[in-house]
Amino acid sequence: MNLAKTSLLTFISTAIKILSGLVINKAISIFIGPSGLAAIGQFQNALGIIQTVAKGGINTGVTKYTAEYHDNPNLRSSLWSTSLKLTFLCSIPLSFVLVFGASYFSEYIFKTSEYNYVFVVFGFTLTLFSINQLLLSILNGLKEIRTFISINIIQSIYSLIFTTIFIFLFQLDGALIAMVTNQSVILLILLWKLRSHQVIIIDDFKRKFDRDESKKLFNYSLMALVSAFTVPVSLIIVRDNIGEMLSWNAAGYWQAMTYISTMYLMVVTTALSTYYLPRLSEITEKSELRKELKQGYMILIPIVVALALIMYVLKDFIIWALFTEDFRAMKELFKWQLIGDAFKIISWLISYLMLAKAMTKMFIVTEILFSFSFVCLSFLSIDEFGLVGITYAYAFNYLLYLMAMVILMKKHIFD
Repeated sequence: MNLAKTSLLTFISTAIKILSGLVINKAISIFIGPSGLAAIGQFQNALGIIQTVAKGGINTGVTKYTAEYHDNPNLRSSLWSTSLKLTFLCSIPLSFVLVFGASYFSEYIFKTSEYNYVFVVFGFTLTLFSINQLLLSILNGLKEIRTFISINIIQSIYSLIFTTIFIFLFQLDGALIAMVTNQSVILLILLWKLRSHQVIIIDDFKRKFDRDESKKLFNYSLMALVSAFTVPVSLIIVRDNIGEMLSWNAAGYWQAMTYISTMYLMVVTTALSTYYLPRLSEITEKSELRKELKQGYMILIPIVVALALIMYVLKDFIIWALFTEDFRAMKELFKWQLIGDAFKIISWLISYLMLAKAMTKMFIVTEILFSFSFVCLSFLSIDEFGLVGITYAYAFNYLLYLMAMVILMKKHIFD
């Protein structure tokens, strides 16, 4: 399946997810408001860190090597067996930490112990979530895009129904419970779909732990864990700064803007993870690599630019549809956020080479450096320009990141 077909399927999946998100965000806006959305944003960032640690950070590596071992069932079986054992090794101890440290985590994230039960529930579902993500990574590596995307569509529909009902009944509590249980429930559906799979069979997960495979996965684990800590932590710091310097409503406006970016860019980022990662992992010739990147820019960049322009023109409607009149103040954030989104995708097309080719040191250094620079730029910009300054910082930081990627990746593409 080529990039165009993958993009079309991911567009359908993303459209359903956006529709789901529209309803969910409308419910959050009505029942919880801007400050509640900011609290959810903080929790989502913490959730991302915990989930990455629970997965061992190996899922990108599983996708890469599953694609690379497409003609070697023996190596593939060793990879999957080792991956499952690493998943258990990381997720089960962390589940105990969440359950027994629930009060601490609630105090740290929400500044109150009122939500400690959320972390208890999360602890009991974490391993199920991790197994679900491992199986999805395997499907991605096998390039079974239709099955992979169908599961994402089911996830979106289930999330729409379950989350909306819980928000209506329990407000913020309902949203948090839905967030920590959604993907764990989807595991049951995924297992049912794989019950008669010709390649993914239970025996492929029963082999002994393979040290060689674990060493390969360790590079990806290191990259994922660094990314999982640097990016969410930088967002938490920035959101805290907005809340303290401006207001928590202002933090909610930025969270809403970030959510819009995430949702409309998902058609591109999903295509990158489902098509580009396994595809670039297979390529060994630079001429073929250049051809693949050129195709990517010709297809994805016009999509991003078109979507960004639509978002900007329809910003009033989007605020009305997704949120409430309380969010009207976020209107000023659109212009430079959307410009930053364009820089982001242009740079990500190149930066995916670091993942595909396991450039561990380079990936770690750039993740830490540009997460730190975003925090510094945001502090300076907010102090100087107010809330809109956060979008100036976002756009400028991704412009710098793009320039760095062009310089760093040049020899891997052209030399």
